Amino acid sequence: MLDVESVAGHLLKPGSVFAFLAVHRTRLFPPELFTDLFPSGRGRPSVPPEVVATVLVLQALHGLSDREAVEALTFDLRWKAACGLAITDTAFDPSTLTYWRRRLAGSERPNRIFETVAEVIAQIGAVTGKTRRALDSTILDDAVARQDTVTQLIAAIRRVAREIPAGAEMVTAVTSSGHDYAQPGKPQIAWDDPQARDELVSALVNDALAVLTEIEARHPGAEGLDEKAVQAVALLALVAGQDVEPAEGSDGTDGRWRIATTVAPDRMISTVDPDTRHAHKSRERRQDGFKAHVVVEPDTGLITNTGLTRAAGPANSDATVGVALLAADPSLAGPGPGPGPGPGPGPAAEQVEVLADSAYASGDALAAIEVAGHRAVIKPWPLRPAVAGGFTLDDFTHDPAAGTVTCPNGHTRPVARTGHVSFKSLCRGCPLRERCTTAAAGRTLKLGSHHALQRAHRARATSPEHLEAYRRHRPMVERSIAWLTHGNRRVPHRGVTKNNAWLHTRVAALNLRRLLRLGLHLDHGSWALASV
Repeated sequence: MLDVESVAGHLLKPGSVFAFLAVHRTRLFPPELFTDLFPSGRGRPSVPPEVVATVLVLQALHGLSDREAVEALTFDLRWKAACGLAITDTAFDPSTLTYWRRRLAGSERPNRIFETVAEVIAQIGAVTGKTRRALDSTILDDAVARQDTVTQLIAAIRRVAREIPAGAEMVTAVTSSGHDYAQPGKPQIAWDDPQARDELVSALVNDALAVLTEIEARHPGAEGLDEKAVQAVALLALVAGQDVEPAEGSDGTDGRWRIATTVAPDRMISTVDPDTRHAHKSRERRQDGFKAHVVVEPDTGLITNTGLTRAAGPANSDATVGVALLAADPSLAGPGPGPGPGPGPGPAAEQVEVLADSAYASGDALAAIEVAGHRAVIKPWPLRPAVAGGFTLDDFTHDPAAGTVTCPNGHTRPVARTGHVSFKSLCRGCPLRERCTTAAAGRTLKLGSHHALQRAHRARATSPEHLEAYRRHRPMVERSIAWLTHGNRRVPHRGVTKNNAWLHTRVAALNLRRLLRLGLHLDHGSWALASV
């Protein structure tokens, strides 16, 4: 009689996620959906699976920590109604959510909540026949503080001391800096003195190298080390090399080191979370964290696929990840071999227009989109002339069949197998030279492997139809990104794997909310929309 949904269910806002889950949580997340998480049948948690799934969805939707989510379930009647609890029911311990996430992560379908909502989208045909998908990404702040080189070196050596067998004694025996690695924090030095800083860096780097040498002597090839110990050693090796270089006048063999004058391209910025990275979404905007990638259907605003990666590195670029997510988009591909939606073995079942900004206009990405049978409506990379206001690459005529390029002055040169084209000798006395190059030796070009494709794409991108399609559908994509980041600009966990799982749950919750706004309801036992 104290069931919240029965007593006060009428107070829930119609069409809200709370009201929907209060009625349909068991249909959406039936207990059998999670049976494989407990194959033995023993030790099954007392909290019903549909209740945990409901809490995970609401937690991701509202951006709450585990403790905050449990408090909401205890004191917020909307949460109690959504989970089917009585007014007087108490919630479970916050560690229960950690336990369930660990179980999900170790299963064959770690993103089954996202897949379940994707199945609803497929059943109701919310995006069926929609002929566009948009690719985009956004930077999410990490959950740790950035560390400088000194802090990272000390932290990495301390971690080795913890994880390696007899590590603490080994570190004490082989280090010579005098720093007590049993204590956290930096040594007390004159930090405004460059010489003192360089001496400290040299001492710490030499300690790190001595520790690595001793580990190799005791455990050649990581023999006898468990996974955590191996990771600690790899982390120390990375930290000892990424931020330092030999001091001026040194080759490194004399033990003199200094902070590197340039930043490593894929620099690890914290030993607490080795996956977090520096990110540059633009020249002016720099963040530390991870990159969330999405595929958006721009008419409905539904996110049809998503993934989280490190924020830097070629393998994590917008173009590379975006094309992979598009190829695996469950709303485009046929049913996969396993449970739940997934890419089928053949080409995509639907061919669509792919909308994106210039970050996705790489030659490899355009080629992959073309092979998949899609049409790229992507803002091309801007061409920068060698001389301000002068000729760009497209002012040179390319003949792919003949393998030649003709310059604006009418001179034709062959394209080398490496893609290089040299006009050097022909630039002497050329009346157009001042508009073409400032190089003393003359103009040279470098054509990429997909040069012809990119050139044709740039030509199409100037058409009014291309520009209008991009501009008309861009606002909804921006809105989907805003929904994704609202109140959740900072990820809640450490590492790519855990945060990728969180992102999928977050997207599932946002898609469910969006479907409700589009009129999701149950019609004679089947999911349906008021209008598609």
